[in-house]
Amino acid sequence: MQELGRALLVIGLAIALLGAVLVFGPVLPWLGRLPGDLRIERPGLRLLFPITTCLLLSAAITLLLHIWSRFR
Repeated sequence: MQELGRALLVIGLAIALLGAVLVFGPVLPWLGRLPGDLRIERPGLRLLFPITTCLLLSAAITLLLHIWSRFR
């Protein structure tokens, strides 16, 4: 029963994190506009490849998970 509780807690936190990103995403003007993020804009076409933003978010999530696993 504890495994189910932990799984529900992780799913709930993931949903809360996704909600926070959707609410606060437009407020963060640098998100998707860092040096290294590729933007291609042409008439009728707009492509965004947020390479640097993804690397930064991946490093932050990895650090948080590493810290979380230390206290587990």
